[in-house]
Amino acid sequence: MTRYSAWSVFWNGLTGQKNWDRAWRDPEPKKEYDVIIVGGGLHGLATAYYLAKNHGQKNIAILEKGWLGGGNAGRNTTIVRSNYFMKGNREFYEHSLKLWEGLSHDLNYNVMFSQRAHISLLHSPGARDGAARRYNTMRLHGSDGEIWGLDKLKKEVPHLNYSPNSRFPIIGAAVQRRAGTARHDAVAWGYARAADQLGVDIIQQCEVTGTTTKNGKMVSVETNRGTIKGKKIGFAVAGNTSRVWQMAGLGKLPIETHKLQAFVSEPLKPLLDQVVVFGVGGAHFYISQSDKGGMVFGGDLDWYKSYAQRGNLPIVQDVAECATSILPCLGRVRLLRHWSGVMDMSMDGTPFICKTPLDNLYLNAGWNYGGFKASPASGWYFADLIANDRPHEHIANHDLKRFERGYNIDERGAGPDPKLHG
Repeated sequence: MTRYSAWSVFWNGLTGQKNWDRAWRDPEPKKEYDVIIVGGGLHGLATAYYLAKNHGQKNIAILEKGWLGGGNAGRNTTIVRSNYFMKGNREFYEHSLKLWEGLSHDLNYNVMFSQRAHISLLHSPGARDGAARRYNTMRLHGSDGEIWGLDKLKKEVPHLNYSPNSRFPIIGAAVQRRAGTARHDAVAWGYARAADQLGVDIIQQCEVTGTTTKNGKMVSVETNRGTIKGKKIGFAVAGNTSRVWQMAGLGKLPIETHKLQAFVSEPLKPLLDQVVVFGVGGAHFYISQSDKGGMVFGGDLDWYKSYAQRGNLPIVQDVAECATSILPCLGRVRLLRHWSGVMDMSMDGTPFICKTPLDNLYLNAGWNYGGFKASPASGWYFADLIANDRPHEHIANHDLKRFERGYNIDERGAGPDPKLHG
């Protein structure tokens, strides 16, 4: 397939846009692959791409039950950041951010990554001290971070509610300038196109319905398009992890599946050139403005376990109240649409990238709120695990047995959450 370039855009503009190559193939599944990745979302696509690019794997299949971008990949608020504190997490997400910074060039596809800054509002001296500790730790380990006072914040984001009598009085902000947003569909298409060029078979409309296990290994997966054998198999299916895990006869996982709603308003003139977030008093809220002008925002989970990709009115009300409390100018803006993605919430808020009780089965799951921003590094580290059959040092503790060891990678500092979400 032809590489995209300024010249190809110019030439196709002159020739009626009739000479573009197909972005990726639509192959029939083979009877056997060296590596099968179950799940064609961002993490699965990235894993297959880095397996082919970094490790020279040639015989790889991605099995996607629907179409690319039709699941959680297209149901998020597209925020990218690396302001993590815990050992393992901070190295992981900083690596991911660095991959994001060069991703468009690497994939030869514009993923529309916009480094517009991530601004976490602060509402108390205690919150400011906690943010200073986090961001100083980030800087000591090679990332970036700043603490802004109220004067600096007012100059950069003038539309916020700065009244001292507001519901959440603002005293400053913790800022990561290199953070921002990307276009989720473009990321999926970019990884798919790049993986396909390296020989990866992307098999859509191929739902896994069962598995076959023998002598401690998974030898094949059953699909609606036939049985497919695999020497190594990776699960990267987000909120549906528990379902495929039980198909493998492995019992229960320390995760719960919840839905997270997101919202977009009618298009507006340029209003917000950053990602703004806050969390205080039980409220949780984040907002940015898309290239089309819509205000893209979200908040907390629906708090009950569900596989449904649709929301409900209590969360709509809660998030709308958060939006108008911090940006009163949005009070008369119309809500254009809202949707829901399903998320697998681990007990300490940190994902699993690890081997499993089956010798050739590998797990990528438990992403909580961090799935989209983690996509490049998730694929990079998961591919490294599958290829070398051992975890990279940065994910050595991101395994299923960490709870047995009493080791929680608890980024929120709130402790384990069994049954707390639902």
